[in-house]
Amino acid sequence: MIKYTEEKKFTQEQVQKLFLSVGWTSGNYPKRLYKALMNSSTVFTAWDEEELVGLIRVLDDTEMLAQIHYVLVHPDHQGKGIAGTMLEHVKEKYKDFMYIDVMPEDKKNVPFYEKHEFSVMENGAAIQICNYENRQ
Repeated sequence: MIKYTEEKKFTQEQVQKLFLSVGWTSGNYPKRLYKALMNSSTVFTAWDEEELVGLIRVLDDTEMLAQIHYVLVHPDHQGKGIAGTMLEHVKEKYKDFMYIDVMPEDKKNVPFYEKHEFSVMENGAAIQICNYENRQ
């Protein structure tokens, strides 16, 4: 049975293992990743007993905008509704905010978010500067 929590009770090693299981580069920077998660506005996690199997991170401005970063589920647990359940927890927590934004890692994930009532921004574009190659 999967249990969900907003408590940041995960370890650096558990987080690194989860991120590396899905091939995300941030897993190669465990200290920075752990610090970033601990300083994030909200982190919902999913647990199978003592194993961290899912995580969703949110950054917010306390009033108007919540941005979802990192929605991931260990490959052995994908397809069981874990990501959707975590996303619904986020939607409930931030229901009084004006906006909840998400930038999917891959366009193939857009239907998942649309299923959970998100809409593609008609006039928006995702842009970023990627500095991770230069920093450890």
